[in-house]
Amino acid sequence: MKVALFLTNFPTLPETFILNQITGLIDLGVDIDICASANPHEGKVHPQVEKYKLLERVIYSDSIAPLSKRLTRGVKTVLMNFYKNPLAYTEAIKSRSLRDIFYVNDFVANKSKKSYDLIHAHYGSNGLIGAILKETGVFRGKLVTSFHGYDFSKLINERGSETYKELFRIGDLFTANTNFTKGKLIELGCSKSKIVKLPVGMDINFFNFRERYLRDRSVVKLLTVARMVEKKGLEYAIKAVSRVAQKYSNIEYNIIGDGILRRRLEKLIKELGIGDKVNLLGWKTQEELQKLFQEAHIFILTSVTAGDGDMEGQGLVLQEAQAVGLPVLSTLHNGIPEGVIDGKSGFLVPEKDVDALAKKLEYLIEHPELWSEMGRYGRKFVEERYDIQKLNQRLVKIYEALLTDNTKVLEELKSYQ
Repeated sequence: MKVALFLTNFPTLPETFILNQITGLIDLGVDIDICASANPHEGKVHPQVEKYKLLERVIYSDSIAPLSKRLTRGVKTVLMNFYKNPLAYTEAIKSRSLRDIFYVNDFVANKSKKSYDLIHAHYGSNGLIGAILKETGVFRGKLVTSFHGYDFSKLINERGSETYKELFRIGDLFTANTNFTKGKLIELGCSKSKIVKLPVGMDINFFNFRERYLRDRSVVKLLTVARMVEKKGLEYAIKAVSRVAQKYSNIEYNIIGDGILRRRLEKLIKELGIGDKVNLLGWKTQEELQKLFQEAHIFILTSVTAGDGDMEGQGLVLQEAQAVGLPVLSTLHNGIPEGVIDGKSGFLVPEKDVDALAKKLEYLIEHPELWSEMGRYGRKFVEERYDIQKLNQRLVKIYEALLTDNTKVLEELKSYQ
């Protein structure tokens, strides 16, 4: 089975779920090539990238190269290959995206020297490229698109509710990471019969479980792992920690991640006078992150709906936190309640409610005897639902059922809740 995986950037530190899916599928015997817009060159890469020699499998479109270079290459590729499939190039040009043109060119020119059985696009924006290739006959296999969050929220606000009309018609199957996401796809016009729920998962064995206790006078360590963007709601977590710190000075809050709001958050921390309590540590590798997970006592993710409509889909990091035994504090935001058992593995509060966040955080700090019980409950929960090995096996079944038109197996897979 030969699969072309369509991604935006690769490799990226935040999207470990995609990396785990790739390596898991390779272990299961799937022949994968990766088609990506660009390498973000984040300075660090996960060890699996080197272990599996994944960069040897990547075809880059260089869509974040300097504009002059992109324009030169774009014109050149169209002139050289337009005659091979005029319709495909016409559709790509109509999309007004150089990225789409480069993707189409890679397939028309057959740079990989392979014919694929299936394209699996992560995020609806990449599924749109697959739809062009399939509609114009460049690609004749099956098309699967996985939706995650940004693609059914912010992107729709930017491009309109008809954005995926052709993709939903042409695509063979769509995976939704939560029932919330599934509902959004149906609202946008996707046939329910084409949707399979498939959460993104983790390597359970990599996340070592440890029961949490608090020794007398020890520091309570709080942890967040998130991009510094509006939908992660970091300002609300910082404000809540500031309030709690007035009563409990023995707290330390580490935030792992980076992004466009970093300076604003640094300013907020300074204004609140909690620079000695809150640390912005940037991105970490999986191994570095594991150490921070093991040292922490409570995990926080205060996701919100951003002003531009951007939303969380699943929030995999919440499952990772539960896997290592951390009680979690998060928000009643979109698909998050499906991945946290409120009152059992953690607490959920309304979006942007600093008072509620502070009260629940205080409660957790005041009742450390609950930590180990919540941790055990959370670990069992994620073992049952978010084990990447089980989810990858399910994905291979999806692929096989699609390629053999096995409707019975597909219906069984669609019944998963």
